Amino acid sequence: MKISHRFLSMTNFIPIFPLSIVVFPDEQVNLHIFEPRYQQLITESVALKKPFGIPVVMDNRLQDFGLLVYVEAVAKTYENGEMDIITRGTDLFKILEVIKDIPEKLYSGAIVNYPENNFQGNPRVMKQLIQQMRQLHSYLQVKKDFKKEDEALNAYDIAHHSGLTLYEEYELLQLTHERQRQEYLKRHFERTLPVFEKMNQLKARINMNGHFKNLNGFNIK
Repeated sequence: MKISHRFLSMTNFIPIFPLSIVVFPDEQVNLHIFEPRYQQLITESVALKKPFGIPVVMDNRLQDFGLLVYVEAVAKTYENGEMDIITRGTDLFKILEVIKDIPEKLYSGAIVNYPENNFQGNPRVMKQLIQQMRQLHSYLQVKKDFKKEDEALNAYDIAHHSGLTLYEEYELLQLTHERQRQEYLKRHFERTLPVFEKMNQLKARINMNGHFKNLNGFNIK
């Protein structure tokens, strides 16, 4: 469920669940909740049908940007209170202030704003990025089903499947225009694919070692 920007502009306090992952808009993220403070957060989020934030943690430090998420379903509740939940990412936020202590709450929160995020990209560039991603997958012998037509994919959809590091994913998360995100992925593939191409050629040469070779002789003049 996508919440309106009118609601977002009115509500600038959110509970937060810091994690060492980057969540992108419309991404489904499955989480196992075992800490009491986050059990409380999720229980309240489900009961009140309100979102919470997942800000990114890198190098043991809370970063400024993260994503607002909703609980789509509680897949399983355990006897000890632990839960398996299914969440869906919605809107990018930037932390303005962390609120560590909230009365009667075990979890923390944050005052945030919501940068305007443009999703209008270049279809031709996106088609090229999808081809490059699938070329990378071919080298790695992996296959990804996006459950979407290629024409419906955007940079967020393929970012997790393009070989980016956590730091690179966080850099991409901070880009608020689809054309910027497309250009970021384009540069990434331009750096990465030649490396895998050389590795693929090396693998082919190694595999040929010991085989009978059908080669033309060189004529000495």
